[in-house]
Amino acid sequence: MKCSVSSVQCSGSLAPFSTGTHARLPSGNRQSAIGNLFPLCMALLLILGALSGRAETTNDWSDAEIQGHALVQKILQSQPAENQTNSGVLQIKAKGQLTKLPVTWETLVTATNWSNRYLVKRGETNVTTLVVTHAGTAANQYQLGENGVAHEINGRQAFVPLAGSDFWLGDLGLEFFHWPGQKIVKKEFHRQCACAVVESTNPDPHGYSRVVCWIDEESLGIVEAYAYDAQGQKLKNFYPKSLEKVNGQYRVESMIMENLQTDSTSRLEFDFNGQL
Repeated sequence: MKCSVSSVQCSGSLAPFSTGTHARLPSGNRQSAIGNLFPLCMALLLILGALSGRAETTNDWSDAEIQGHALVQKILQSQPAENQTNSGVLQIKAKGQLTKLPVTWETLVTATNWSNRYLVKRGETNVTTLVVTHAGTAANQYQLGENGVAHEINGRQAFVPLAGSDFWLGDLGLEFFHWPGQKIVKKEFHRQCACAVVESTNPDPHGYSRVVCWIDEESLGIVEAYAYDAQGQKLKNFYPKSLEKVNGQYRVESMIMENLQTDSTSRLEFDFNGQL
């Protein structure tokens, strides 16, 4: 593996109701003016309360959590430089049988978001499509289709297999980086890369309870990851086969997902060199 992988104040001295000479309101209008000011003051106080609560939450975070959230936000806010289209193979090895499925992979970049589209052929007429749309730190959008019939699913529903493989939709969407619990537990060299180790914790342990990722600090790519089930047992091991810098861009030629509980393995290979 290669790794080169401001405060708001509520005051009665609002411009529409006072001047530099402190003009006196006519007695008939004074009560209505105060009545108009009251809801505005209350709204500002509510905003202050919300900001204060958010600040207290942030202040309750440890340095590890602050750094973890900052790194994850950086990852989520990054996006590919240009559109791409490629083909590949999804290999699924389970119960002694090996299945190979052709895959087409597309990346589409727009001014406001970017998306990955996977098209998996499961026979002459059976086709599975997955579109994952990313918009920075906003929630992912998933669209899953079978034979031309597609439907939207949310992040919680995304922990289901893609075309019967060990890759779940949420794995390909990095859904765990959208969980509220993120912290850097340590930094170390791992698989020849200088890595930050990020632990993502799921408050609603549906699919995974937590994911631990080794993130290359230069490329921000995932070097390896372990996912844990609701009981805290290791469920999956993910790692790329090759993370390389080509023409100034990092790319992964192969991704491997092992299910440690079913002893099955899925491998997603991209044909960058036209050899598959």
